[in-house]
Amino acid sequence: LATPTRAPRAVGQRGYLTSYDLVTHKRVNSLLHGGGGATPARSIAMEARLGSIAAAGDQKAKTAQYRDVLTSCLGSEGDVDGLKAMVVHMLSDEVPLVISRQILQALCQEVQSLPAAQHLDTATFALEKMNPRVVSFEEQVSVLREGLAALHQAGKEWGKAAHVLAGIDLDSGIRVLTDEFKLQKCVQIAMLYLEDDDALNAETFIKKASFLLAACKDDTLELQFKTCYARILDAKRRFVEAALRYYELSQTEPGRALGTGKVFGPAELSAALTDAVTCAILAAAGPQRSRVLATLYKDERCATLPIFPIMEKVYLERILRQPEVEAFSLGLKPHQLASSADAGGLTVLARAVSEHNLLSASKLYNNITVAELGQLLGVDADQAERTAAKMISEGRMKGSIDQVERIINFQDADDSAAVVAQWDAQIMGVCLQVNAVVELMERKGITVCM
Repeated sequence: LATPTRAPRAVGQRGYLTSYDLVTHKRVNSLLHGGGGATPARSIAMEARLGSIAAAGDQKAKTAQYRDVLTSCLGSEGDVDGLKAMVVHMLSDEVPLVISRQILQALCQEVQSLPAAQHLDTATFALEKMNPRVVSFEEQVSVLREGLAALHQAGKEWGKAAHVLAGIDLDSGIRVLTDEFKLQKCVQIAMLYLEDDDALNAETFIKKASFLLAACKDDTLELQFKTCYARILDAKRRFVEAALRYYELSQTEPGRALGTGKVFGPAELSAALTDAVTCAILAAAGPQRSRVLATLYKDERCATLPIFPIMEKVYLERILRQPEVEAFSLGLKPHQLASSADAGGLTVLARAVSEHNLLSASKLYNNITVAELGQLLGVDADQAERTAAKMISEGRMKGSIDQVERIINFQDADDSAAVVAQWDAQIMGVCLQVNAVVELMERKGITVCM
């Protein structure tokens, strides 16, 4: 069928639908409904109306008429089918790019005023159709993704919100984006992934943000970055680093803005300090943890915290009892109570308590059998031996294991006299063995050259 040269008539006008109207209708219907099938009369009327506007000659008049159609579709609770038809029509070759960008920009912004269900349906459809031509509509797609992410965030669908925002191209060579905008988006995406317990993706975006931090002069963004980074280190079980980051946050000047109307007040400072102490207790026992605990113990604010008693026992290297551990576990986050693959199936808390009690035992005993150590730590003998071997091999505890006698010998790293005495004893032992070999050679008549 040949395309008519005159403008197509809208449904309701005197006359008939031309071949142009029928072809346009079939193409749009295929995009909207995935193929054939009956379309409501209102949808046919919308397609014909858009087709008649496209055939108009005046570009300014076209833009005004498209805006009128958009306004009518957004009225009341929103005409979702009409909005979808507009998206398809705007992406067609019949509409000049300069017009389609203006109309789609307005649609992407104003669709956010619709009820949640209509907003989600329309935005998801528009995003799917615009993605293949994202290079031509980067600004529009960005606005659409931000609105869709806010919708998911309102429904506490953190993972979906983060995934939608992560689709924004922050390294585009077409749009000029400030470092502050990029930093804000990276931090926002990282925090959304954290809410979804996805520390791996959160770390990816916070690392991107770290390269932009130096160029940012916004104190609020800087504080958000520090808060997010501390939480990521905590979630990744890098507790020593997390403790230091949380402690840095606890020294923030009160009253600084956190964004979204929140302020870093006394409650937030106390929470950051509590998190710092918690992470220090859960950190792997050794010199690094001891230094962090010493810093926290000297801070007078820690004495007012509910967890100060257990922190004091850990700092003074006293053995922790089960009731104290259970009380401490009530304030922990889920990932701090999860099982750890590198700790023989023990939970993060159980591993930390076992290592601490082992280090405390090394200060009380010169040696101990593996079986007795297992009873002291509340684990089986093999697990106690593996824990001791790991700490000794990593240099976090001084000592040795006699696997024949099943005895662990502890050594005080600060006792220099004991170290010298042990060294002298080893030298003497070597000398006596050499002397025994020489005497044996002489008895057998072997000449010994001195």
